[in-house]
Order: sequence, then structure tokens, then C-alpha cells
Amino acid sequence: MSNFATDSDVLEYEPRIKDFGVIDFSQEHTKTTADIQRYLRINWWARVRGTSGNTRSYFAYEGLEMDTTKLNAEQFKRSAVFHVLAYYILPKLTQHQDDKFASMIDFYKSRYLEEINDVLADGVEYDFDNDGTVENSEKQPVHFNRLVR
Repeated sequence: MSNFATDSDVLEYEPRIKDFGVIDFSQEHTKTTADIQRYLRINWWARVRGTSGNTRSYFAYEGLEMDTTKLNAEQFKRSAVFHVLAYYILPKLTQHQDDKFASMIDFYKSRYLEEINDVLADGVEYDFDNDGTVENSEKQPVHFNRLVR
């Protein structure tokens, strides 16, 4: 699977970010993709893989590992942009004091958490049957404010 975001996606939110000396963020995008996949395994996959009670639940297979190639990468683009800025790009630029990059880090961290939680609440698009399309039955939200047993 390719990365969830690219340098051009980052430039849509921070058009002058390359003016500070770092020209390529390829490695940072790879790290961000791995971080988001880990977040999904912990906060989404662990809950939905054991879900039962649905008449057609692809996710009712205990022990099955998440296949990251079945995720809809487009769904995580904005999350990936906010994450890579907050956790990898801006920390390289800050002097770890009250400068504009430090405040930008805080801003993008909060935006990342908002966005990834919105994706989880809306439903992660996972092509369980690997047919190239994500049907409604394959879009599984994490249920918040509900008792999960």
C-alpha cells in the first residue's frame, strides 16, 4: 500500500513548508502511514473484528489480522497530512520553545485527533471481500458511548 498522503497534499495546507530547508518528506509520510495503521489496529480493528449480531458481518472473525491493503487510503489523507505535520515535519523546524512551529504542532495534533476520530465514527472503509469496492456492509464504524462486552 502506498502512503496515505504525499508532499503535494501537505502543500495544500501549508504551502510554504518547503521554504524552511526540508525539501522531501517521503520518509515522514511512510512513518505516518505506519502510525495511522497502528492506531487503526488498536482503536478500530480490535473492536470490529469480533463484532457479531449483524446478519452479514464480515468482521465476525476472531483472530484475523487487519490487511492494510484493503483500507481506503483516500479516507485517511487529511488525517495523514495533519499527523505528518504535527509529529514529523514541524518538530524538525521548531526550536522547542514558544515559536510559531510549536503552536502549529499543537494545532495539527488536535486537528489529527479530530479527523481520525471522525473517520472512526463515520466508519472505516475496508474492502473485506477484496472485490475492489467497499459496500455499506463493509463500512464499519466504531461505536462510541456504548457498552461493549
